[in-house]
Amino acid sequence: MPKFISLIRNAAGIDAGRFETVAAVRWFTPPVRHVLRYPWGFKTDNRLYISSETHIPPHKGDTMAETRKTKLLIIGSGPAGYTAGVYASRAMLEPILVQGIEPGGQLTTTTEVENWPGDTEVQGPDLMIRMEAHAKAVGTEIIGDIITDLDLSKRPFTATGDSGTKYVADAVILATGARAKWLGLDSEEKFKGFGVSACATCDGFFYRGQEIVVIGGGNTAVEEALFLTNFASKVTLIHRRDELRAEKILINRLMKNPKIEPLWFHELEEVYGADSPLGVEGIKVKHTKTGEITDIPCKGVFVAIGHAPANELIKDTLETHMGGYVVTKPDSTETSIPGVFAAGDLTDHKYRQAVTSAGMGCMAALEAERFLAEVGDDHGKDTSLPLGYGAEVG
Repeated sequence: MPKFISLIRNAAGIDAGRFETVAAVRWFTPPVRHVLRYPWGFKTDNRLYISSETHIPPHKGDTMAETRKTKLLIIGSGPAGYTAGVYASRAMLEPILVQGIEPGGQLTTTTEVENWPGDTEVQGPDLMIRMEAHAKAVGTEIIGDIITDLDLSKRPFTATGDSGTKYVADAVILATGARAKWLGLDSEEKFKGFGVSACATCDGFFYRGQEIVVIGGGNTAVEEALFLTNFASKVTLIHRRDELRAEKILINRLMKNPKIEPLWFHELEEVYGADSPLGVEGIKVKHTKTGEITDIPCKGVFVAIGHAPANELIKDTLETHMGGYVVTKPDSTETSIPGVFAAGDLTDHKYRQAVTSAGMGCMAALEAERFLAEVGDDHGKDTSLPLGYGAEVG
C-alpha cells in the first residue's frame, strides 16, 4: 500500500484498506482542503485519489483526446442520475454516466437518512454506493470525469470532459444537482477551507473539543448542528429569525441537545482569525432588530443556508427560473431543447428530496427512451427547431 494512503488514514480516519493501488492523481481548483470519501476513492488536500477499479479517462495532455459516442449521456451522479442510469440501461440504451466533481451528490456529505423508503435509517454515502452499484449492474457505464463544456446547439450533442474526452450523444439527461450557498462575505471567502465550511460531515472531525457555530435555520442547518455535537464541545446555531424552518422531529432533537445553543435574530457580519497560519478565531454577529454587534469566539464556522442549482453548463443555453433552476414542461423532465432532459435538484426548487430526485431520474430516462424512439436518427439538425415527441423527421 502506498505510504501516503496510510498517513491519510491515520490522520483523518480514512479506511484505506479498500484501495490496493492508486490509479490516478488529479488536481482540481478551487482547492479541496478536507477529506471526502467516495465509493471510488477519496479527495483531500486538493488531490483526488481514485480506486483502481474506476474507469478514469486520460487527463488532458496525457494522451490524444478520446471520443465516446452514446445514445444517452447522463451528466451527474446523485439519486436522479443513478436512477436514470438504471431505467435507461433496462431500456437497452447503453447509457454513459459521467459522475462529475462530487460523485454521489449531496447525499455523500450527509449522515443518517431516515426518509428513504425501505430503510428506517441508512447512511447517505452508503445509499449512494448502493445506487451506483445498481446502475452499474444493469449496464450503465460509469465514468469518473467532469463535464466542463456542453454544446446543445445541434444533435448529436457534444460534451467535453476535464479529461479531454468528448462525449457525443443523441440525448442528454442533466442531473447535476445543487451546491451549497454562501453568504458572500469577504471574510467568509478568506477562511474557506481554513475554518469556514459548508459540509459538517466532511470537516466536523477536525473540530473535536472545539466551540463552533452553524449559520442557518432549515433542515440542513439543524442536521449539521446535530451532527457536529459528535465532535464539538459546543455548537451555536445562529438564525436571523426566532423560528426554525426545519422538520419538527429535527427541531425537537436540537432543542433537547445540551451541546446546542440557538442564537435568534442574528446574522453573520464577519469572520476573523489569524493570518499565519490561516485559521478562524471567532465571528461577529449583528442583531437583526437592534443592529448590536456581538463577538463569538469559535474555531469553526459552518454555513448551512441552503443550496443553489449547479447550472454552470446550461445557464446560458436552457430556460431557467427561480434563481437558476432549469424550466421543464409540466409533469415532464423535457427542457426548452428537445432531446435534453433535466432531473433532480437542478430543476426541482420545491421539494428537493432524494426520493423525488430519484423519481425524476426515472421520468427522464423513460422520456429519453421515447424521444429516441420517435425522433430516430436526426443528427445535425438545429435544436432550436420545435421537434419533440411525435414529430415527423424529414
